[in-house]
Amino acid sequence: MVSDMKKTFPRILLVLFGIIAGIVVSGAVYAFTGFSIFGKFDDDVRPTAKTDNAGLTALAYDILTYIKEGDYAALSREAHPEFGVVFSPCATIALSTNRCFRADQIASFGGDTTLYVWGVRSGSGEPIEMTPADYFARYVFDRDYTSAAIVGVNQVIRSGNALENFAEFFPYAKFVDFYMSGGEGDASAGPGWSSIRLGFEEYDGALRLTVIIHSEWTE
Repeated sequence: MVSDMKKTFPRILLVLFGIIAGIVVSGAVYAFTGFSIFGKFDDDVRPTAKTDNAGLTALAYDILTYIKEGDYAALSREAHPEFGVVFSPCATIALSTNRCFRADQIASFGGDTTLYVWGVRSGSGEPIEMTPADYFARYVFDRDYTSAAIVGVNQVIRSGNALENFAEFFPYAKFVDFYMSGGEGDASAGPGWSSIRLGFEEYDGALRLTVIIHSEWTE
């Protein structure tokens, strides 16, 4: 396990850089214009780090739409340019085992047949070895979260047996939690609930995707 200092130090530097950059280029932040759950953001106008809850939610819905449509090129443009995107198959983030991909790698997911180890399965501890397509089908868009009835902004709607440690690894991040109860929007979902959380961190004054976390009901 990487030490706490090693985990947070790059982000501390990033925040300090953001403050200095903000002073140098004051007044140059992008303006967020409008809120549309299913609308796309203009590539040149990204939500800023000061975006309100409606803007943050709109960005998260856009990303879910890219995922639903298999538009990995669009998804890659939202990835954090420095940190990339961490994929966690459960609520307990483990940077020692979870997979992190750069934007250019995400852009090629559609044709990538490589078997990656994304983490370990809860309970058994067996490695989760899947192609990007299979992982997304099981641990990212296993249900249509664009139709989630409950959405939390910087709030975990429901926790299971897994340790919730988002704040430990991403102390400066904002997130949106899309929660679906058992069977909601998916007759094959069974009795269990599930959720997908999209986490964002500031980069050059704008919010960029830095983590995708899947959480679900377990016996």
